Amino acid sequence: MLDELTQEVIKRIEASEGRSRSRKAEDQPRFEHAVYVLLTDLWKAVKSTPVRECSINKRSGWYSENPRYRDSLLTYKQTIAVFDGLLRIGFIEVTREGHFDRTTYQGKTTRFVARDELLERLQELDGHPAISIKPDLDAETIILRNKVDGKKVLQEYEDTPATERYRENLKIINSCFLKHWFDLEVQDTELAKLESRIANHATKEPIDFSQRTLVRIFSNGSFKQGGRYYRAWWQNVPSEYRKYITIDEKRTAEFDFSQLNPHLLYHSNYKELGSEDAYDRVLDGEHRKVVKQAFNAMVQASTPLKNCPSEIDMSGLEMSWAALRDAIIKAHKPIADLFFKGVGNHLQFQDSNIAERVMLHFAGMDAPALPVHDSFILHHAYGESGEVEEAMRRAFYQEVGEHISKIDKEILTWTYRKDEDDTDEPKTLELDAILSGDDDVSQWRERHQLWYAQR
Repeated sequence: MLDELTQEVIKRIEASEGRSRSRKAEDQPRFEHAVYVLLTDLWKAVKSTPVRECSINKRSGWYSENPRYRDSLLTYKQTIAVFDGLLRIGFIEVTREGHFDRTTYQGKTTRFVARDELLERLQELDGHPAISIKPDLDAETIILRNKVDGKKVLQEYEDTPATERYRENLKIINSCFLKHWFDLEVQDTELAKLESRIANHATKEPIDFSQRTLVRIFSNGSFKQGGRYYRAWWQNVPSEYRKYITIDEKRTAEFDFSQLNPHLLYHSNYKELGSEDAYDRVLDGEHRKVVKQAFNAMVQASTPLKNCPSEIDMSGLEMSWAALRDAIIKAHKPIADLFFKGVGNHLQFQDSNIAERVMLHFAGMDAPALPVHDSFILHHAYGESGEVEEAMRRAFYQEVGEHISKIDKEILTWTYRKDEDDTDEPKTLELDAILSGDDDVSQWRERHQLWYAQR
């Protein structure tokens, strides 16, 4: 058990310190808490896909600034004492030294991993950290960021009726999530490919199944900008693998608003988007993905984009970035004045409010709706019944004050997983069938067995 390992590590570190006297009464619980926190993070790290590094902030001020977002029991002095102790007894090793530039106020945290003895002990622990360790529903989930000298920083704030409502609504959503088990039904033979895919992705973090709840992050020091939901494990799953996400051992589908940003922009300018697809109208239906990326980049930017953003691959287009940019502006003359005005964060605020309404609707039905920006992962049956589209239409109307479309057309796209031997109908897997199956998804099956055993 983790508690037993924590007590053993406390004794080993204390024995290695050679102290002439015990810690002060007020420091001992902080020291023991730091041991538990670091070991917990190391356990989560070795159970992540792929195995990840842990990090520690060695800047003393970090532990006292922005108290809203900090663990009050985790202090600089005792955390560093534990970290140094783990190094001393050979339980961890540093993989990257951190640094902090006091001129620019920027730096990187120290990274570390478990060494052989501790690694073996963590791998042998009963259970799984995602199941054994319960998330703290009282931890701060409403996060305000700002930019200082081009760097994103946390900002303190005074609560208002709006922030209290956001927090309470998110607690309802997270409470619903914790009553269910989400997993990734990837074959054991495919795991190495998935790990490589994540490791080589610029923005994807390892999949840590213990990240089962959401936080809501606002930007630019304003509760009217940003507000999207982050820090859940399924958001780190590459898009081509999301179809393998299961909820309570059942297959899911991903439901996506069709052309949400164009709809919001046209509505805000009192214009009608029309029946033609917002992205297909630019290059006669070709290169839709690139057009969509460029459209959103132009909406997000606060200055004219003279150069193509690095995340957009135009290698398949026989045209320049300037030509593509001009084609988008020409195809969207009614809202041309909204490009390059930095309105993207306001659009994110609107789509996050829509997402909140959708998630609350399904939480009221005890049905988790897992957000991935402006799309949702749910059991596929909610798409077949029309429940998802109705909930999304209603949420849009409540946020914008108008229906998403004044004509009868599809506003929702959704996909579900189909194996080679599937019929055209989506398949639901029952637990008995899972447990009697082959071992080709053994890790997925093992986590399910642990989940059902602890309920």
